Amino acid sequence: MLTAKGGNIQHAHQESLVIVPFECLVVLTEPRRKDVTMKHMLTAVLAILFLVLSGAEAQTLSQADRDRAVQYLETTRKNIVDATRGLSDAQWNFKPSPFRWSVAQVMEHIAASEDLLRQIAEDQIKKAPPAPDRDLKKTDDKVLEVIPDRSRKFQAPEMLRPRNQFGSPEAALKHFLESRAKTVELLNGTPDLRAHVVESGLLGKIDAYERILF
Repeated sequence: MLTAKGGNIQHAHQESLVIVPFECLVVLTEPRRKDVTMKHMLTAVLAILFLVLSGAEAQTLSQADRDRAVQYLETTRKNIVDATRGLSDAQWNFKPSPFRWSVAQVMEHIAASEDLLRQIAEDQIKKAPPAPDRDLKKTDDKVLEVIPDRSRKFQAPEMLRPRNQFGSPEAALKHFLESRAKTVELLNGTPDLRAHVVESGLLGKIDAYERILF
């Protein structure tokens, strides 16, 4: 049995417990080759959600900021791939309770969120006005601090709740990887991500770049 302790998955007997994002999902399966940390999957999901926050003064995105975001997206993509590699059907589909998502459902949610958040960022680029005199570093750092904080619980919107829209968890993973590649293309090909700002509520005014980091 794998047990979660301090955010890490630890082996105990012959079954394994895999923790995955949002609801700290637990999956009962065969032994894994290596431990899967809740932190890795959670970070990956948060990277996707970071796509939904955005806003900043009208200026060209610096190469340093672009490189930072690309590295962040690539790292979180790898975390998802590593955390789901080799999962059996039992691992994908086990639900510890009727009120918790399976890993397969989380993967579907992640894939759907990637599409939605990129679309929001693209719409923001087209419609949102610039907001001068913003402290970009302060807002960037605040996003990276607040979004990974799982002490706040949120319900997923209806459109992002699992409904087997991809047909299988493997198909959902494939869709996510293709969608994440499009997100990286948006980041690399859009110089004015800092020029479009919206009100995010929790984090105040954020730009399209900060939404991608979400």
